[in-house]
Formats: sequence, C-alpha cells, structure tokens
Amino acid sequence: MKYDEDDIIRQLSDPKTQRKAFETVVRQYSEPLYWHIRRIVVTHDDANDVLQNVFIKAWANLGSFRHDSKLSTWLYRIAVNESIDFQRRQKNIVSVSADDVDSGVANHLMADRFFDGNKASAMLEEAIQTLPDVQKNVFCLRYYNEMKYSEMSKVMKTTEGALKASYHIAVKKIAEFLKSND
Repeated sequence: MKYDEDDIIRQLSDPKTQRKAFETVVRQYSEPLYWHIRRIVVTHDDANDVLQNVFIKAWANLGSFRHDSKLSTWLYRIAVNESIDFQRRQKNIVSVSADDVDSGVANHLMADRFFDGNKASAMLEEAIQTLPDVQKNVFCLRYYNEMKYSEMSKVMKTTEGALKASYHIAVKKIAEFLKSND
C-alpha cells in the first residue's frame, strides 16, 4: 500500500480514522525506528521496549504534532529522546567500563540470538557505543538511515554545521577504536 503522509496526517486529525491511521504509521515506521533504536541501545529486547515507548508517546501526544515537520521527523525525535533516556537509566543501574573486553558490546551482541551480524559488525556496534549520546545518534542517523543533515537538524534540534562536525568526530573516533581493537 502506498504511504501518503499528508493523507495519514489528515486521518490522524480525525477521531473517526485516527486509530486506523496510527496503525498505518506503526506498520510504516516500526522497522526503521527499531533499527535506529537498536543501534543506540544494542539489545533486541531493549530496542523493542524503547520502540513500544516511542509509539505510546506518539499516540499520547498526537495532538501536539505541529505539522511543521514531517511525521517521520517527529517520530525520530521521540525515538532519539527515548533512546537517550533509556541509556541514562541504564547507566544509573550498571556502570560498565568500555575497556572491559570480556563484557563488551561486541561479545554481548555475538551472544544475542537476534543479532545476525559478524564479528566486524559487532565491533562497529561496540565502537558506536563508546561515543557520547549526540555523536552516537548523529552517526546512526547519517550512516545507517542515510538521513540528510537538513532533516537531522530538525530531529536533533541543532544546526547542520554542528551535525556535520559531530558526524566527522564520530567517524574519527570509531576509526580509532576499530584500529586499536584490531
């Protein structure tokens, strides 16, 4: 089925069609949002929990969607914020050293039955996890989602120049991490 964002937004504004339109939104965005979240929070179960929270927040706040950006931008903004909030809560629960290879993200991913990548993919994910939250989100939005800086600036609420700088620094840090862990 062809997804027409303007039509969906109109349906979301009408109480009679709102639920069905939101189901379409969930079907359309579940997978891309899941993968963005998964790259931030790492595990399948955590990504599913955060994704569920994203859609709960989106449903609860449909009335606050201002239509000054795309629906996808609004959803990614919620996903970014929920992912960061999740990570902050996790950091308060458990503090793990990024240098601890035995409990590193790569080993954790390789043991995850939902992870279908190889060791190189796992090491890239581990490198991403060493980045500060903003750089991590910018890298994932640009590298994996191929989001344009203009769209990212709306999601992240910052300038394109700042995003380009963050992405460049993130790429450099990831390259250094991978080189030092080769």
